[in-house]
Amino acid sequence: MKAKTVVLLMLLLATTLAMLPAGPALAQPLPEVQVQIGPGNEPEGVVDTLQILMLLTALALAPAFLVMLTSFTRIVVVLAFVRNALATQQIPPNQVLIGLALFLTIFTMYPTWQQINSQSLQPYLAGEIAQEEAVSRGEQPLREFMLRQTREKDLALFINVSKMDRPASPDDVPMYVLIPAFAISELKTAFEMGFLIYIPFLVIDLVVASTLMSMGMFMVPPIMISLPFKILLFVLVDGWYLIVKSLLESF
Repeated sequence: MKAKTVVLLMLLLATTLAMLPAGPALAQPLPEVQVQIGPGNEPEGVVDTLQILMLLTALALAPAFLVMLTSFTRIVVVLAFVRNALATQQIPPNQVLIGLALFLTIFTMYPTWQQINSQSLQPYLAGEIAQEEAVSRGEQPLREFMLRQTREKDLALFINVSKMDRPASPDDVPMYVLIPAFAISELKTAFEMGFLIYIPFLVIDLVVASTLMSMGMFMVPPIMISLPFKILLFVLVDGWYLIVKSLLESF
């Protein structure tokens, strides 16, 4: 998928999110949509049809774009580490974790999407700029966000593997290089945060296991005894507040 298609999809997301705080919409008749299939007599009609097909393909790949181009990866991995450290099996369920990660992603990415909407999409819809310039303007805020979260080592890896010339500035880094570098940087950051989350719960497991062994209770699973203590500790320190605060401040 070309970088233009990726940016166009982000423009669509920016428009949708920009309309969220506007309040309830006035009652208006819904537009009628008609789809017709017929022979194309002019090249322009064929080009428009191909553009629609590319847009539909981009929408089908929207979940992948959401994961790879936003803060979703770091957030959902850290939340998964929290659940595994607590050893609560499927509590919270996957739907809750994905929903929380999605809305935290919207919260963290909203300033970027607002910039895309105001600098690129709205001028394009008003006819003030052409499509090429709209894509170029819309790509810039997203690129700045990704570059802030990408490590130089990861970026250099993909630049060297692609055998391209060293970029003179961040604006010269192509999207097909920046996106995978951003993804592995997010995974590294998420695993670092997950390791720190695991430490206090690991200490509780070790203390409980040592106590049970010293008492000769070899047949009692340590997880049954440590789980209530881990949940109690997590509640007393207001764990969800600390986790969400750490995630938001990491961006």
